[in-house]
Amino acid sequence: MPQIIKHIQNMSEIKTDVGRARAWIRLSLEKKLLSQHLKQLLSNQALAKKLYKRYAFLRCEEEREQFLYHLLSLNAVNYFCFTSVFTTIVIPYRTVIIPIKKLSNAITTSNPWICVSGELGDTGIMQIPKNLLEMTFECQNLGKLTTVQLGHDNSGLLAKWLVDCVMVRNEITGHTYKFPCGRWLGKGVDDGSLERILIGELVPSTSDEDLGKRCRTPPQQKSPTTARRLSITTLTGKNPKPNTGQIQEGIGEAVNNIVKHFHKPEKERGSLTVLLCGENGLVAALEQVFHHGFKSARIFHKNIFIWDFIEKVIAYFETTDQVGDNEEDVLLQKSSYTTFCRYVNAINTAPRNIGKDGKFQILVCLGTRDHLFPQWIPLLAECPAITRMYEENALLRDHMTVNSLIRVLQTLQDFNIILEGSLIKGVDV
Repeated sequence: MPQIIKHIQNMSEIKTDVGRARAWIRLSLEKKLLSQHLKQLLSNQALAKKLYKRYAFLRCEEEREQFLYHLLSLNAVNYFCFTSVFTTIVIPYRTVIIPIKKLSNAITTSNPWICVSGELGDTGIMQIPKNLLEMTFECQNLGKLTTVQLGHDNSGLLAKWLVDCVMVRNEITGHTYKFPCGRWLGKGVDDGSLERILIGELVPSTSDEDLGKRCRTPPQQKSPTTARRLSITTLTGKNPKPNTGQIQEGIGEAVNNIVKHFHKPEKERGSLTVLLCGENGLVAALEQVFHHGFKSARIFHKNIFIWDFIEKVIAYFETTDQVGDNEEDVLLQKSSYTTFCRYVNAINTAPRNIGKDGKFQILVCLGTRDHLFPQWIPLLAECPAITRMYEENALLRDHMTVNSLIRVLQTLQDFNIILEGSLIKGVDV
């Protein structure tokens, strides 16, 4: 409690004692400690007698105990600073970057930067001091944290950087968020990305000592999906592949989670960003579909990515006149591949150093938001490039599977999907 009071006293935006009392209540609610704090205050009988008359509610033991008991039920509710009172308050945050030290240098010689985003705004790009994995910063309240953009300028001799995850904590509420990465940042490694968009998940609040330990020793965490850990599995030799049933089940579950999200009352909805781009989200599920039957890198003598296939499809559409028996079908198809080319080219020309997997993520997000992805699937499945880049048993070469995938994705057509700004920043479509 002293820490909360100290922070409130430092909030220059709050001018009155009533405002400070309201801030204390809201922050205590966020930390799920209001009942505990009130019990601590009311245990001082001498102070209660001094400030309250004998018949006051808070001096009646039975009513007081019942009141505190009811406050305990509020601990099950998630409270975040969404009110206008809190949107302009300067909040201290602490971030820790955890590299995978066994496979990479812990510190990069390049100039790293970070941008933290939440439901109420973002920090903008902040330069990370060189040779530091931990930093603190202050900004206006971000609310519930959603994404972290992490990148560097690829300068110096040790520019390649393999990051396990990023931890960010609101120093007032104690809410700690983990942003798993498990990928390289650097040219000539992995998919060549100098920037990663990481999706956050709330973890139990930790003390300063615990967060410091996390900086020194990477925490145990769930493995990234197969498609997202290609760079690490290449080094370790472990790369378990899901079977077709598991991949189709993953697609169905990812889409169903989004549908359930929109059927919940608005106040009970979780993060749509996590459902789209999280570990078990729609992007990861579609990555599994597109990786199934992808011809191995040893044939091409280099690492290949889904985006390589996307670009070959674009090259085919831009150099080939489409011919068909039905004029109406030809016009519809032409409209679909024209739109598809426009979206892909917009992503390729965006002023960001996002790698090939990041570009595919943006394409899925935009295609889902604009209800276009079900139209694009047939274009990809029927393009001649698919026979050169996919085995005959690939899911994208199976007509029944493709039709099933289209039907599943079409269930999202009726929902208004609003994307996090950090996911599509700089892409003009």
